[in-house]
Amino acid sequence: MLTSCHGGWGKKDKAILSRVTASIGLLFALASGSAYAVLQDEIQVYDDQINDPGQWGLQMHLNSTPSGPRYIPPQDGMVDTHGYRSTAEVSYGLTPTLEAGLYLPVVHGYYDGTQFAGPRVRLKWIPQKAPDQGGVFYGLNVEVSDIKPIYEPTQQMVELRSIIGYKDEKWLWDVNPTLDYNLRPGYRQGGPVFSPQFKVGRTILPGLMGGFEYYPVIGTLNGLYPYYQQNNVLFAALDVNMKPWVINFGVGKGLSQAADGWTIKAIIDIPLD
Repeated sequence: MLTSCHGGWGKKDKAILSRVTASIGLLFALASGSAYAVLQDEIQVYDDQINDPGQWGLQMHLNSTPSGPRYIPPQDGMVDTHGYRSTAEVSYGLTPTLEAGLYLPVVHGYYDGTQFAGPRVRLKWIPQKAPDQGGVFYGLNVEVSDIKPIYEPTQQMVELRSIIGYKDEKWLWDVNPTLDYNLRPGYRQGGPVFSPQFKVGRTILPGLMGGFEYYPVIGTLNGLYPYYQQNNVLFAALDVNMKPWVINFGVGKGLSQAADGWTIKAIIDIPLD
């Protein structure tokens, strides 16, 4: 997300922001439809944001796929054309550098109704935050999941996500080299799956940033997938940080045959104070 907003918006701006939030919900309702879904409970590039010790956080992750992939790998789960996912993320600050989190993903499908897909738990470690005047940040996020095989055939997985970036008042440069380890027997061939995720953002107004996010799944450590089997999606993204309102919204276009044609996503902070 963004760094803290310098300056504030007026009542008129806050009213506009409330309407924008409502419009995001409407977009997801219009995009959801009558086909299957595969789990995409979070679409984000992690930065150095972390809860203070003893602080609770709550986010809602929403995403939908108006058009699906042109190619479906045989090992994949349900095709997610018109799928709609809503995931509550609860987080808690353990120390100044360590945060725990729990994802509770719910899949909303036409044929199979609404189902809880299974939990994900994580620990986020940020030993270096960017200084106030701007600078480098880095850390690591470790996640363990147990997802129903109808949504993720590998079911049990461990994710290691490195966090490396730079930000100042105008720019955010962020990369998350990510490794996914399959724990379920029969799905470990080829080694861990590699996904180097990127984000570039530029401050437009105080508390408002525009930019791009890129999510490629390019292969395993033992070799790259053929391009048509890679899941490469480029998002145009908008970040609003006008606390307590913090929203990330993006529209993504699949660049390869195995990627969804279009994806709409949002991450909304729910104020707890």
